[in-house]
Amino acid sequence: MRVDIDRIGPDSTWLADSDVITVEEPLEIRLSYTARGERVEQSISVTMRTPGNDKELAVGFLAGEAIVRGRADVLRVEHCDPPSEDKGIQNVIRVELADGVGVDAGGLLRHFYTTSSCGVCGKASLDAVRVQLEPRPPSTFGITAKALRGLPRALRAVQTEFARTGGLHATASFDSAGAILRVREDVGRHNAFDKLAGSYLAEGNLASYGILLSGRASFELLQKAAVAGSPLVASIGPPSSLAVELARDQGIALVGFLKSDRFNVYSGAERILA
Repeated sequence: MRVDIDRIGPDSTWLADSDVITVEEPLEIRLSYTARGERVEQSISVTMRTPGNDKELAVGFLAGEAIVRGRADVLRVEHCDPPSEDKGIQNVIRVELADGVGVDAGGLLRHFYTTSSCGVCGKASLDAVRVQLEPRPPSTFGITAKALRGLPRALRAVQTEFARTGGLHATASFDSAGAILRVREDVGRHNAFDKLAGSYLAEGNLASYGILLSGRASFELLQKAAVAGSPLVASIGPPSSLAVELARDQGIALVGFLKSDRFNVYSGAERILA
């Protein structure tokens, strides 16, 4: 959205101008599911997000928390509130699950070990992630160092909202040739990931693709990558210590500080081809 601003130049002169800024609005995710033969509707999360791709964000969030395993688990996803009076944006979305999908009501409070700042030791966090994961077949995904180095420029070329505002994170999928396949942007890096993961739910998961992060690689994002089945995560920023531990624990190749001329490999060096 465009707002009026004042620009101050190097000589301290003031200039009335306008600027395009990123829209940030809360999204409430409600879950409808069957418990003891009755339909239950429960609000499970409120996240600050950039409006757009809300349905993908909602189902991607549920997939990342292992509440849904595939498209068959979801009957419908829809906004269920009137547009806001000030911006005309709908900020409540309901996800209706199929009757056979079991839901742990206590777990819906999102008391998962998802961040390195949660105050829980690294071992407990890694153990909590293992509980959510299903066995997956070995991956043959590999990519050359040259193709990896080309990803930052390719991502900038398709970050349409970032080019306008400079205020959004991005998560993208890419193939073994280094081609960007799909990108999602959001003011929250975890929301951008959930939007991308949600967009793949009907097709399966991300087991055949690498994931590119526009910022740092946190434990939470590596957890989401593990649940989504991705064999490689590349971040333009640095990884956290617990993200590296999780990548090594789950056999995920992890690349950090990815630039056009260099990068670091923290895990899975065998996936980086000559």
